[in-house]
Amino acid sequence: MSEFYEMPLRIQTYDIDFAGIVSNIVFIRWLEDLRLALMAQSYPLLQALADDVAPILISTRIAYRRPVTIADKMLGRIRVAGLGRVRWRLAAEFTVDGAIHADAEQEGVFMRLSTRRPVAIPEPIRRRHGR
Repeated sequence: MSEFYEMPLRIQTYDIDFAGIVSNIVFIRWLEDLRLALMAQSYPLLQALADDVAPILISTRIAYRRPVTIADKMLGRIRVAGLGRVRWRLAAEFTVDGAIHADAEQEGVFMRLSTRRPVAIPEPIRRRHGR
């Protein structure tokens, strides 16, 4: 199990719904931001694209536990929860002052862009996060 990568997440005025709460869809954008930041540590997206490879999502699951407002200081945390030969699984948390406001899991594969076929987890990712 790899360590969490953490980054502050900025809440914008357009992230707020009519009730003054951060909209659920914003968490999907934050997951993308976190996933790309985590990937950049070992295999940046531009390098992957140059190698004719891209990460592809298969599933996303989010549990919304507490509401988030524009005044909250949101921290996103993500880690590699599992690596198979071709599938990967990530776990994420969204916290305010240490309290989890949402948690998420994502699964995916890497795909060769030219063939649209899954490929093995790229070696730089396996070296950093594999077991």
